[in-house]
Amino acid sequence: MESILYPLLGGALIGLSSSLMLGTLGRITGISGIIGFSLGIPKKDDFWRLSFIAGLVIGGALLIQVRPELFSYQFNFSLPTYIIAGVLVGFGTRLGSGCTSGHGVCGISRMAKRSLLATVTFIIAGIITVAIKGALS
Repeated sequence: MESILYPLLGGALIGLSSSLMLGTLGRITGISGIIGFSLGIPKKDDFWRLSFIAGLVIGGALLIQVRPELFSYQFNFSLPTYIIAGVLVGFGTRLGSGCTSGHGVCGISRMAKRSLLATVTFIIAGIITVAIKGALS
């Protein structure tokens, strides 16, 4: 039952938090955009961004204390692979004007055609990546 319950609960919480962000602040919950704007010179309007990022970090830290087994997976890649993957993800979020949270969760729910196309592109890129990685293994 846990295999269904946790993803369902997580998805509901993501939907709720995205709806609250849009309803209360009028902002899209796109993580790459929130972090990207937070890296610049701070402005008066940036408090919500910094609070949101702090909430993500604190929530993760609390969860690892309460349920450490949820973090028991391991990735066995080399450091250059992580660096290349990070650069490609960063490039992709800039090229696509957002990430899966902004487009996939918030954009599709607002019926944005651009977000639907971006999300389909993300999924196809993921499938191709898994296929290539599987073929190389």
